[in-house]
Parts: sequence; structure tokens; C-alpha cells
Amino acid sequence: MAEKEIRLKRTSLYASGSSPVNMIQAVFYNEDMLIYDLEDSVPAAEKDAARFLVYQMVKHHRPKDKYVCIRVNGIYSEYLEEDLQAAVRANPDGIRIPKVEYAREVQAVSVRIAEIEKKIGLKPGKIELICNIESYMGVLNAMEIAQADPRVVAMAVSAEDLTASMRAQRTKKGLEVFYARNAVLLACRAAGIDALDIVFSDIHDKEGLKEDTALAKNLGFDGKTCIHPRQIDTVNAYFTPSMKEIKYALRVLAAVEEGKKQGKGAVTLNGGMIDKPMELRARTTLAQAEAAGIRTEGMVV
Repeated sequence: MAEKEIRLKRTSLYASGSSPVNMIQAVFYNEDMLIYDLEDSVPAAEKDAARFLVYQMVKHHRPKDKYVCIRVNGIYSEYLEEDLQAAVRANPDGIRIPKVEYAREVQAVSVRIAEIEKKIGLKPGKIELICNIESYMGVLNAMEIAQADPRVVAMAVSAEDLTASMRAQRTKKGLEVFYARNAVLLACRAAGIDALDIVFSDIHDKEGLKEDTALAKNLGFDGKTCIHPRQIDTVNAYFTPSMKEIKYALRVLAAVEEGKKQGKGAVTLNGGMIDKPMELRARTTLAQAEAAGIRTEGMVV
């Protein structure tokens, strides 16, 4: 079986559907995922115009080097049906659903997308889904949401709405959302999908961003939503394997291959045992590096 292609989601950046300038500028930044937004950043009076602009942008001017997403309005919103009609016809890589709390909500959206895909002759199941977890109920149901539908390829944690739903105070240190981050992360790992971390809302605190992003990477997240373009390069750097990590991964896999040639049941490297999880981590590291444009073949270790 061929290995699943890795689509990097190290950084996600929203571009407001009500701002043509914002949408055009966003194409030129280094984010992996560009999200054209129809929800929070668009006033009610501008929903129709934003929907038209986003459709035109994605359908006719989409950047080829990014994962292109459209965030629709909420599942129970009066705007959702028209959002889905426009979004599916624009044919993005994915649709981002806000404020997901139950698996049945994801399934209902997926069914509606399938109906539109069939009507316009689009390959069934092509458009993926990313679920934003923004409330305590979404966290409690994260495991079911992550496995709700084959279209779901990632879940993202939203700290601002989440803390509001919990009546908690949002702090820079983030202890109030530490459990939620882990719960969503574990659900993503169980489902085999990507886990996207919270935004760091102080765009002027570069050291704070580094600390928060390092924590997210160490916890196991695949990427982070950025609130401003100036955060993108910093976050990308943390979620891109370092040369030290790449070379260690190459040594691990070389030791595994040598062990197979010699018929060894146990393989060691630098005096330590190499087990299956270490081999899997090494393969993931190299796949991420290759997806980021780093050539590892023939690299001297």
C-alpha cells in the first residue's frame, strides 16, 4: 500500500472574505494553509459579497503551493447552505467548520457536500473537512468528532471561544486550555488525522510565541493557527524537522535496515535499543522534511 501523501499544515492563516486586499496579500506569505473566511471576520451585511469574492478567488486565482480552505459560517447559521453551495463549487482542498460539538454535525455537513459534489460532477469525497473545536462540549466529544467522517483530516483548537464557554480567563501561559489541547490532540492521533494548535494572540511577543510553539511541537501537534503574518516563519521553523532530527532519523532507519540484512531481532544505535515507535517516528520525520522541501536522500549523517 502506498504511503499517504503528507500535506503540511504547520501554519494556518485566515484571510477575510470581506477584504480583497487581505485575500490578495495572503497568497504571498509562507503559510501552508490559507483559509478564506466567511465567518467571524465578515459582517452580516457583507456575507453575500464575501461569498462571491471567495468563490472567485478560489475558483480562478488559487495559489498552487498552499492547502486552500474555506471557513463557512456555523452549522446552525442561516448562511451555511449558501456557503456550502459556493465553497463546493469553488473546489478548495478543504472546508473548515467552526464550533463543532457533535459528530452528527460533521456527518450532516459531509452529506450535504456529497449532494453538491454529485450535482456538479465533482469526484465524491474530494473535498476534505477540518473541524474547529471551540467549546467544552466539542472537547468532550473530540474523539467522536475526529472519527465522524472520512472527510475529516484535521481538528483545530480555538482557545478564545473555548475559554469563554468554560467561563475561564484566557491567559498567555495557557494552563486553562492545557487539558483541551491534549484531549483534541489525543483524539486526532487516535483517528490518524492532523492536530492544529491554538493561536498565540500577542503578535508583538516573539519570545512568547516561540515558547508556546515549542510546547505545541513537544506535545505532538502538527501545526498552529497564526493570527498575523509575522508569526508564520517562526511557527514554520518549529514545525519543520531540524537537521539534527533528520540525521538522527536517517541513522535510525539505517540501523533498522542493517539489522534486517543481518537477520537480527533486536537493533541498537549508540548503545540503545531501537523499537517500532522509534522507527515510525523516524519515518514521519523524514516524510515531513521531504514535504517541506528538504532533500534527505544521500544526506551525510
